[in-house]
Amino acid sequence: MDEPNPYRSPEARIVGQAAASDLAGLGERLAAALLDGLMLLLINLPLMYVGGYFRAVFDAAAIGAQPPFSLVLTWAGIGLAIFLLVQGYPLAAWGQTWGKRILGIRIADLQGGKPSFATLLLRRYAPMQVVSLIPVLGMLLVWVDILMIFRRDRRCAHDLIAGTRVIKVG
Repeated sequence: MDEPNPYRSPEARIVGQAAASDLAGLGERLAAALLDGLMLLLINLPLMYVGGYFRAVFDAAAIGAQPPFSLVLTWAGIGLAIFLLVQGYPLAAWGQTWGKRILGIRIADLQGGKPSFATLLLRRYAPMQVVSLIPVLGMLLVWVDILMIFRRDRRCAHDLIAGTRVIKVG
């Protein structure tokens, strides 16, 4: 009588479902984002001042003009380079930004593993950065992304796009 019952309901092991206790809390994610933003601001703002960005923007505004697109594009590239210099290593090594590392949380794929650096950059960060450049609609979509953290699984739009979630370490 060791034969399996053909009428028994099938069983499936569901992979990728984190217990609510494994997911990073709202406060932890917010604090990590604030730390990351502050860190980048403390580096970027002095560089922008010394590099003449603010002067060029103010001069253009004084005559009712926009700053040259080449200036904006140059500083966008510098900002990206600084992001990669500051956050690239911890993202590639641990799946964490410095803020997430300090708070004891990390980015994980749906199976709990560390997503590739390319996935993090191209699927998690790049889409929302590009969307944010769209006047008005971009800011609306950024707010939708942020507010999605209140979902039961605490995954924002950038998490859904990249197939990631943020979990507690350990």
